[in-house]
Amino acid sequence: MTVKPDWLRVKAPQWQRVGSVKEILRDLALNTVCEEASCPNIGECFHAGTATFLIMGPACTRACPYCDIDFEKKPQALDPTEPTRLAEAVRRMKLNHVVITSVNRDDLPDGGASQFVHCIQSIRQVSPNTTIEVLIPDLCGNWEALEIILSAQPEVLNHNTETVPRLYRRVRPQGDYQRTLDLLQKSRQIAPHIYTKSGIMVGVGETDAEVRASMYDLRAVDCDILTIGQYLQPTSKHLQVNDFITPDIFADWQAFGEELGFLQVVSSPLTRSSYHAEQVRELMQRYPRKS
Repeated sequence: MTVKPDWLRVKAPQWQRVGSVKEILRDLALNTVCEEASCPNIGECFHAGTATFLIMGPACTRACPYCDIDFEKKPQALDPTEPTRLAEAVRRMKLNHVVITSVNRDDLPDGGASQFVHCIQSIRQVSPNTTIEVLIPDLCGNWEALEIILSAQPEVLNHNTETVPRLYRRVRPQGDYQRTLDLLQKSRQIAPHIYTKSGIMVGVGETDAEVRASMYDLRAVDCDILTIGQYLQPTSKHLQVNDFITPDIFADWQAFGEELGFLQVVSSPLTRSSYHAEQVRELMQRYPRKS
């Protein structure tokens, strides 16, 4: 794998705090995308007492070449105790904001929408003041399943664009760029009070013009929040990094996104879709919406 530039170095985490989060996760038999997807920010986030929970996994029904989540294992039946265990983790960790994501479960009729709902409801029961963000798959374009998730009233509906349309076949072969845009647009139409969010990873061969065009597309469907971060190759078997984007280019994209009208743009080499996601609570105060 290519040597990383200096600006991609991360500080060593304080393992005492990291360990306490890991203990809670192990005790409750929960998965996090932080661990399963080899996120470079795991030390910082675990030290801060935050985590992005991965439900219905860890086995995925898709095989995206950039992702480190296992797709070779056979997906298991949904665990009815998972929502309760997740809510208990939120309580123990005293989270103000929680992100719930999932593997793709194309084997399920609703893509796992009902499990998202159960998790949201369980968290509301034990921690009613915690804001909830769901980072969902494309549900194979099942908009009834999307309505089911939105009916549970998460504060944020996140679905990642991941890359520019020209690279979808190589980077996200089982996804569809237009379907991603449609999902975000449908979310706005179904529940206009829920904030929508998407993310783009860069460094896989896209051009500056293509990134800006995708940002424009996202604003055209009234997406509120955008994250842009550098793709990092998890192992030598995964999609190779095409180039490392410099911090000043990320800053240019952030400025461009703000000019387009995104309520929030987080753009830096180490940005991930859930990185500093708790900042949405401040955004909600500045741009309140009524249900």
